[in-house]
Amino acid sequence: MSLKSSLCQTSEWIRFLRRYGPIPRNDNMYDEVIQRALRRNKIQPIAFETEYLNELLDNFRAAEPKSVILTGIAGDGKTYYCRKIWKKLGGNPENWNRNDKVHSLELGNKQLVVIKDLSELNPEEKLTIISHVAAAITGQDPTKVYLIAANDGQLIEAWTEAKENAGVVDVQQVIEDMLVEEMHEKEGFSVKLYNLSRQSAAVIFPRILDAVLKHPGWKGCAHCEQQNLGCPIWENKLRLEGTESEHTTKERLTELLELCELNEMHLPVRQLLLLVANALLGHPDAKDKLLSCQQVPKIVEKGKASIASLYRNIFGENLSERRRESISVFKVLRKFGIGSETSNQIDNILIFGVDDPELQVHYEQLVLCDPYYGADRNYQIQQRAYLEGEYAGNRADFLNALQSQRQRLFFTLPSDQATELKLWSLTIFQYAGEYLSNVYKVLSKEHKVSQSIIFRLVRGLNRIFTGFLVNNQDQLILATSGSYSQAKISRIYEEVISVLKKRGESVSIEMDKNRRKPSLVVRLSREVKPVYFNLTLTRYEYLSRVADGVLPSSFSQECYEDVLAFKSQVLKRLACRKQLEGEDEDSEESMSIRLLDVNNEGIASPRPLEIYI
Repeated sequence: MSLKSSLCQTSEWIRFLRRYGPIPRNDNMYDEVIQRALRRNKIQPIAFETEYLNELLDNFRAAEPKSVILTGIAGDGKTYYCRKIWKKLGGNPENWNRNDKVHSLELGNKQLVVIKDLSELNPEEKLTIISHVAAAITGQDPTKVYLIAANDGQLIEAWTEAKENAGVVDVQQVIEDMLVEEMHEKEGFSVKLYNLSRQSAAVIFPRILDAVLKHPGWKGCAHCEQQNLGCPIWENKLRLEGTESEHTTKERLTELLELCELNEMHLPVRQLLLLVANALLGHPDAKDKLLSCQQVPKIVEKGKASIASLYRNIFGENLSERRRESISVFKVLRKFGIGSETSNQIDNILIFGVDDPELQVHYEQLVLCDPYYGADRNYQIQQRAYLEGEYAGNRADFLNALQSQRQRLFFTLPSDQATELKLWSLTIFQYAGEYLSNVYKVLSKEHKVSQSIIFRLVRGLNRIFTGFLVNNQDQLILATSGSYSQAKISRIYEEVISVLKKRGESVSIEMDKNRRKPSLVVRLSREVKPVYFNLTLTRYEYLSRVADGVLPSSFSQECYEDVLAFKSQVLKRLACRKQLEGEDEDSEESMSIRLLDVNNEGIASPRPLEIYI
């Protein structure tokens, strides 16, 4: 291949990569549009290992295959799975490209029927198909096996509308049960259900990133003169790749995505591809806010390469605020507040480190060492003007630059300095690092969470349960205001639950095996079912901050209400325990209640009060 041809091919690759970015497109035809672009430009597809493909192929190649339903939100890869399975099983690619609503293929002694999007069928077609699918799943029609893709809501709606016979009703109930219980199969029914929204972004993202960064389309960059002149696309690629010994940016971004999943914020494959494309190509002055090879020379010439920083692009800073807020991945990542959150220590280094001898070492290591996106010419000019008070009432430019520097530091701060400089203080979730490393990853290895962490969360719970600034942490205090358990102040002592195991009582943090996420578990006795509290990142941060006595305004009333709802569940279990133990009712002549007393050390204890009737 000639040099000119190689450069042209790279330019085509970058142009193709822009299609994955935040540009206008028809989302319903996303997979088909991408496939047509690949064929037209003769570009290799972005290929990466998917979680279920081999498992699904094994099913259809088995002697007695089961029908498969793929569900999830838009962009989870349902159409991609259907197309790959079709081709792997010998289906004709040209037939698939005709975009028919239903495709069929001989599969041994059965016929495989593929419906790549249930929503494309009209109501009459849906009724007919659903009836046939139910017959195959219940074993009434052993000649057919189905592969169906449908969004969650569409799937349930289609089955609800098709209630014509007992078979359809039975299969509808099975599908609903499998969705709720997050099961792949249910005994007695020939169907497998895969909710692609349960795919882990933290697992898939590194594969997507590697597939993009190692794509052969980059080959021509080796001969491009812009590479030596400061091409921001190439610079962003190198930083995402990292080196053999350092992959900090990739690791931090993966951690953020993992925390998103643990915080009940799912990001589909389409959004992850968008994130990678925008990180590499984003620039606020480019057409569609994404760079092409043709635009790079002018951007570099104007000295505006630094605002193509991938650390800004990860949060969609190259886009307008309205556009940014309409894109899930940016909306979710911006919830961490990276750029707007900081600490005095970090800001002192960024602002005053250039002059302060005590901060100069950190300044050199963290800012001056990066002349491209760190101490670039624009930042140093704005910094000097700020320090010398030369901004006549408008400091917005420097404050924006400072925000970009905080974002850069979050992704580049060396791991050996992360604790000293409090990396997670650059986010609103200051306990996120602990939550990920000392809770989620510990539980994933089937180890126990540190007792000190449980004690802190119990202290937070006690303060919310009682409404007092109590310091009890080895017992969970159950208190009410009498008949109303949701009151902000609860003075009537009901019971305490031992945190450490004692006569069937305990409070622990365990992994929910179905959901693969941490839960706070309260056990009241061996005879009563335990109470589970889904321990998301937000709830973990909330309880930890309450335990520390400081609650920022960024945490909403929702967390508070969630904890009170959890308290109500525990009180119901307490009532069940009392009933099983057959506790005596108070005599008719008197009634004894216990009030909470809190001493000077913040330790709460019951004080009996006898009321005579």
